[in-house]
Amino acid sequence: MDFQRMALAAVAAWVVFLGVTTLVSPVLMGDLYARHASLLRATSEQTTTVGFGAALFGFFAFAYAYAKGYEGGAGPAEGLRFGVLVGLLLAAFAMAWAYVLLPISGWFALALVVDTIVEMALYGVVVGLIYRPLPLRSTDRRSPS
Repeated sequence: MDFQRMALAAVAAWVVFLGVTTLVSPVLMGDLYARHASLLRATSEQTTTVGFGAALFGFFAFAYAYAKGYEGGAGPAEGLRFGVLVGLLLAAFAMAWAYVLLPISGWFALALVVDTIVEMALYGVVVGLIYRPLPLRSTDRRSPS
């Protein structure tokens, strides 16, 4: 596993996340957030540093999982598939439970699900474009699977 490329892929995906977050939240989903403002922290109480830091940590886990599961295909296509899979996992485990536990509308929940899957697919493509495994050395005696 190429840890330098993995780290570079994680940071690149995080940087893309920073840009996407500033676009998606206020621009594309601003109305939905405004309609659910009573459920959200006031802007002055939001600790975005914690959120962005957690996301950076998450992107390292994301890139590591991608590298562990890399099957040798075209990076962007593998990244897309991987990102969609992660998005589906997040939608099923986190977004669905947000809808179950929080008084948010079905439209808001659906928007969160779609946003999560699309964003994770995008981040997967970014990681897939950057990550490349180390070439096998001639001393490696792995049998083909």
